[in-house]
Amino acid sequence: MTTDKNLHQAFSDPIFSAIGEIAEKTQTRAFAIGGCVRDALLQRKNTKDIDIVCESSGITLAKAVADQLPNAGKLNVYENYGTAMIRVGAFKLEFVGARKESYKRNSRNPVVESGSLADDQKRRDFTVNALAFALNPSEFGTLIDPFNGLGDLKNKILKTPTAAAQTFSDDPLRMLRAVRFASQLDFTIETQTMKSIAIMADRIDILSKERIVDEIHKILMTAKPSTGFLLLDKLGLLQRILPELCALKGIEEVEGQRHKDNFHHTFEVVDNICETTDNLWLRWAALLHDIGKAPTKKFNQKVGWTFHAHEFVGAKMVYKLFKRLKMPLNEKMKYVQKLVFMSSRPIVISQDIVTDAAVRRLVFDAGELTDDLLLLCEADITTKNPRRFEKYHNNFKIVRQKIVDVEERDRIRNFQPPVDGEFIMQAFGVGPCREIGLIKEHIKEAILDGEIPNEFEAAHKMMLQKAHNLGLKPLKETDE
Repeated sequence: MTTDKNLHQAFSDPIFSAIGEIAEKTQTRAFAIGGCVRDALLQRKNTKDIDIVCESSGITLAKAVADQLPNAGKLNVYENYGTAMIRVGAFKLEFVGARKESYKRNSRNPVVESGSLADDQKRRDFTVNALAFALNPSEFGTLIDPFNGLGDLKNKILKTPTAAAQTFSDDPLRMLRAVRFASQLDFTIETQTMKSIAIMADRIDILSKERIVDEIHKILMTAKPSTGFLLLDKLGLLQRILPELCALKGIEEVEGQRHKDNFHHTFEVVDNICETTDNLWLRWAALLHDIGKAPTKKFNQKVGWTFHAHEFVGAKMVYKLFKRLKMPLNEKMKYVQKLVFMSSRPIVISQDIVTDAAVRRLVFDAGELTDDLLLLCEADITTKNPRRFEKYHNNFKIVRQKIVDVEERDRIRNFQPPVDGEFIMQAFGVGPCREIGLIKEHIKEAILDGEIPNEFEAAHKMMLQKAHNLGLKPLKETDE
């Protein structure tokens, strides 16, 4: 926690006093409010996204600021929402008029009326987000804190300004935001607030999938996403959003043989990969890498528990999950899908003697995703046995070095054959046909198996040999 002195420092840029003076001239009161005040008090970051609320029209104040500040950027007005945005230097300023809101039971859209600062603070999701920093000259720097948000910040507690049940009924997204803030800020959700979320979990069903996914993205981008996901599960929210994960819960035992808890294992993997990447979609791949294990789990008396083809099944499930949540079905989905599909490949080759051929095929199949795939597989090492942990990581070091060596020698990543289909057709004076495909495949397999180097001369010689076996004759004699 910071001091009042440091809070004033956070808002010491002349732009804030200038906004206050302009507000005074237009006969309104203006305040910095919400996350920017909270983060300044917590010294979380150098806050540049500033929400400004005024006791009149936010658009009118924004227009006055845009007109009177010489370095103000383009004014963006959103009439439907009663908001406006301006960039001034490094700051992104969003203006809105103070308002009060009311909701109907079956609607996610509030009835909005103009209100006072007190009304606006009352409608905020949590006390720590209801803090307001006065900007007008007569009261500049005054912290307006009607719900003891400052005390909750000090105690690292999340609770609602008014009755939790009403707050979450008004906007169910606030339940997900509670989890997200708990994860981001390492805060505890107050007990009564937790109970209200658990009781009202089904209210998130009225939310758009886009709003839900946005919060899941933010949880995934925290330093330790497991905190957020385990909270979602505890509160009954995860089952309504990602039932595929909940299906991984539990450990079964048959004839004294048990399998690991794939539910908690999944979150360990996610936390692990967050230490090495901020790639959102790689984090999604970690979250979903084992979802195929629930539908493929079987007990075999000879070998124990099996999850045959769980990677293949999981990859198919990725598509259905993305479609259900209205997530992008473009290259981002395909990226996650491919990583889930290949998630066991490097693990398999790391446990055996690593052959050049196995490495070539891995790199050929993974292509540009090779490095991300290895990060995922290393994150998948969650054994608590120190000797096994060290052994598996050392094996991956060997695999990584093999990849470097093979890449330098054979150029397998983004593989381009030394002789392509067009060249082969011209050499034998034929059009597209089965034989051309067979020759190309024969050369590719020979390169991957290490029978020939990835070079033109060797590939050309093999082309002639294979064509001869298939009854094709070159247009002119070629040195073999």
